[in-house]
Amino acid sequence: MMADENKNEATAETENAVTLEQPAIADTPSEAAETQSAESGDPTQPRGRGARGGDRGGNRGGNREGGRGRGRGDRRDNRREEEDDGIIEKLVHINRVSKTVKGGKRFGFAALVVVGDGSGRVGFGHGKAREVPEAITKATASAKKKMIRVPLKEGRTLHHDGKGRFGAGKVNVRSAPAGTGIIAGGPMRAVFESLGVADVVTKSVGTSNPYNMIRATFAALQDQTSPKSVAQRRGKKVADLLGRGGASEAEAEADAAAITE
Repeated sequence: MMADENKNEATAETENAVTLEQPAIADTPSEAAETQSAESGDPTQPRGRGARGGDRGGNRGGNREGGRGRGRGDRRDNRREEEDDGIIEKLVHINRVSKTVKGGKRFGFAALVVVGDGSGRVGFGHGKAREVPEAITKATASAKKKMIRVPLKEGRTLHHDGKGRFGAGKVNVRSAPAGTGIIAGGPMRAVFESLGVADVVTKSVGTSNPYNMIRATFAALQDQTSPKSVAQRRGKKVADLLGRGGASEAEAEADAAAITE
């Protein structure tokens, strides 16, 4: 009797151990598949409907924001204006060039920049690089090294009319009374705004190439002279030069005193 009781107790303990080691059985096949995929960590297995919808929505939102950001960055303004330490910088033109090589095409950029202090000094320069910001930096540095001084009448307009020519580009510049404004277009306007001229009338004939227009404009500006420089060169007084146009001596003296350059 004692032996039978010991045998029955050993059999019961063995059945209990087998029951504890067996895994829990899912109620439905779909729950079993989800449980198996969650335990295995396989990304190819379907997950919950909420997780899949959230992931898809996040990807769509990220692509949309990225596309908008790139669109805003690509639309650059060719009329950039900056002011640093009293120097006005104006981006006139950017030209993209490509070179065909063995692996494909290699792109580069050329920038044309005009700089000035707004009070009679102006310069221009161009630079080339593989990226636009680097090309602009090179052009700005070149323009600052080649600034010229242009005499201005009353600090707002030119002393006399002039003509400039470079290649096929020809420009005419004329002084104007107060209130006229800058009547110029394209690259020429950038030059006079950087120079500090408030009243001028210009006309470009023969070409619309910004490089030729800029060089022709600078050729006309370099021919500008002031009464003070002419008087010093000839060994005379400014009043003597201004009085030859039929003005009285008092008017000539007043005009000479009003000339600052």
